[in-house]
Amino acid sequence: MYTIVNRQQAAAWNDWEGVHWAEHAERYDAMLDAFNAPLFAAADIGADDRVLDVGCGTGRTTLIAAQQAYDGSVVGIDLSAPMLERARRDATAARIDNVTFEQGDAQVHPFPGRGFDVLLSRGGVMFFADHIAAFTHLGHALVPTGRLAFLCPQPGGPDSAYARATAALSPFLGEASPAARGMASLLDPARIHQVLAAAGFTDIDVAPAEAPMTFGADAGDACDFVFSMGTTRHNLRDVAPTTIARIRAEVQDALTEFETTEGVCIPGSVWIVTASPTRDLSIK
Repeated sequence: MYTIVNRQQAAAWNDWEGVHWAEHAERYDAMLDAFNAPLFAAADIGADDRVLDVGCGTGRTTLIAAQQAYDGSVVGIDLSAPMLERARRDATAARIDNVTFEQGDAQVHPFPGRGFDVLLSRGGVMFFADHIAAFTHLGHALVPTGRLAFLCPQPGGPDSAYARATAALSPFLGEASPAARGMASLLDPARIHQVLAAAGFTDIDVAPAEAPMTFGADAGDACDFVFSMGTTRHNLRDVAPTTIARIRAEVQDALTEFETTEGVCIPGSVWIVTASPTRDLSIK
């Protein structure tokens, strides 16, 4: 039995939200895939690297890392059993055999000391209850010359493209869904620097990246996806059906602004964060 300290997140990602991500992995990946290029450029994975993908979810970035580290190995770790089941199934279908998936809490999981050359995460590090403790622990798993590269969102703001597209929903989104709690924990670059420095990392860099996020084939399809997402479902659970129908119509109409030949593409912004472990952390 593995140890869990992030119990609220473990419960959430093994409940209906984790199941939804697993069943609709292609849709969530389509939303985030445009950020893979800057994330993997920052990670700079070598052919024989040993890579740890933190909060790997359904394994999209884990499998990309495994293809880049083709003479190395990749471990994906996540709290969510349904998402890991999907990840293992996709790895088997793709015949990628230098990857393994582990269910566990990366904040306390017993990783081998100096066991990895690269620590990668497409957003999973946002959800730790204690970021300093988590990054300190993860630093022990990196070799002294190792690399940390992760992605986290920039603050959206009321004038962002996504806020404009979903303005009709905004008055109803009073709280994060259970699985989304923590998504705003690393929005501020100063906070990111403070956490990583306190955890013993150096050479910290926080760089902006922008890319189109694909939400669906057309406005109707994208609207269906937005209304199926965890925070939307959570906040509308007690709202009258007639009100939901009105909001859906308004959101679908707003989404037409972002229809392209490639689908509904809404501009998004993230931080690409890189850092190096200090030598004294890595030797433990």
